[in-house]
Amino acid sequence: MRRKTSITLLAVSHACVDIYQGSVAALVPLFVAERAYTYAAASGIVLAASLLSSVAQPLFGALTDRWAMPWLLPVSTLLGGAGIAMSGLSGEYTFTLLFVALSGIGVAAYHPESARIAREASEGSHAAMAYFSTGGNVGFALAPLMVAGITFLGGLSSTPLMVVPALAGTAMVLPVLRALVQHKSAAGGKPAPVGRDDTASFMRLTFAVVFRSIAFVGLSTFISLYAQQRMNGSAAAGTAALFVLYLGGVVGSVLGGNAAHRWGRVAVSRWSYSITAIAIAGVVWMPGPAIYLFVALTSAGLYVPFSLQVTLGQDYLPTRVGTASGITLGLTVSVGGLASPAIGALADATSLRTALTPLIVMPVLSWLMFRTLRDPEAANERGGSPQKPLVPPRPPLTNPARARRVSHNPGLGGGRPRSPELNASSAIVSGSRAQGSGRLGGGNRGRPER
Repeated sequence: MRRKTSITLLAVSHACVDIYQGSVAALVPLFVAERAYTYAAASGIVLAASLLSSVAQPLFGALTDRWAMPWLLPVSTLLGGAGIAMSGLSGEYTFTLLFVALSGIGVAAYHPESARIAREASEGSHAAMAYFSTGGNVGFALAPLMVAGITFLGGLSSTPLMVVPALAGTAMVLPVLRALVQHKSAAGGKPAPVGRDDTASFMRLTFAVVFRSIAFVGLSTFISLYAQQRMNGSAAAGTAALFVLYLGGVVGSVLGGNAAHRWGRVAVSRWSYSITAIAIAGVVWMPGPAIYLFVALTSAGLYVPFSLQVTLGQDYLPTRVGTASGITLGLTVSVGGLASPAIGALADATSLRTALTPLIVMPVLSWLMFRTLRDPEAANERGGSPQKPLVPPRPPLTNPARARRVSHNPGLGGGRPRSPELNASSAIVSGSRAQGSGRLGGGNRGRPER
């Protein structure tokens, strides 16, 4: 299967999974309206999906580092869809939490293995990984539209129809898995990981991911309600704000993947986070319809580093790609839910504007973390990577006819033919001298003939 086809199918599958993460936030206004949940109780539902997902994703990542588990992709896709589909069936808060948590486990199981397979299918291309990540962003963007369309007539009781994307995502991923099995059979097995883990850099990257996640999940949980307040209570205004927040991520991911090829992953992420801090301030404080412009800028700014953080994490932990993917890709969209109850409680005690104001600081903290990071690819290009393989010196005599004249001509080679062993030794010594003269500034002296 061609790379473009594999990445396209994986991106569609990613969309069909992440549409359920976006659906949790899109269902919050309905839970508040139909079941009279408080802000804190509604944010607890987001916590149910995020907490299990945050804990489970690194665990699934560690398992996939030890054993290949491609079957997790279809199984987790179905599990994520089933949980959201059942979340509207019972009015009991406990059962709602249980079903949403079940969906969170499915999402957690999907991301580490899918990121590993996508990196393998992308053949190291940042643009291809960006398109895979964009699939998830499309799923987020479609979530409020799906929720609004399905619940328009039947309310929360019609949520079982939301299982349809899970069925489609499962159908998309199966051909990729079959092609993967065929490719590995032809290649004769999985190649061994190369390089050493840079745990310190990975930990700093993880903190950057956590701060980004708090900003994004906090906004996605409450932006719909906040836009309704700012636009005189219009429910359509809230849905539009959430749609713009998710749709901007599509643009951001594509921009990030392409920009990284020119300026590097770390530099692009730094600029993105610095701009995002200004954009979130605009969301919180700018009046009227201008909120939509700043929501779009915030979304794009938060998603420019999205796929770049995933590949950076995999490069920092080359021997534990699954674990790196589970943390960078999974925590990016889940751990922020841990802060949602605190934001909701502050909103209940004060106002939504006051509760959202601390989110301005989050991208600044991510920017500070990226100030301490270096791109492993840039180090390799400069020759500064300790894992860069050594290239043996070129033998000085590469022309067979010239070698025969030197070894047999008394005037050039000394009278009698030299043995192949002596010729090989001379080549090595001559190559070493050539390297030494170059380091000492000897110009072309001692350089072997080509």
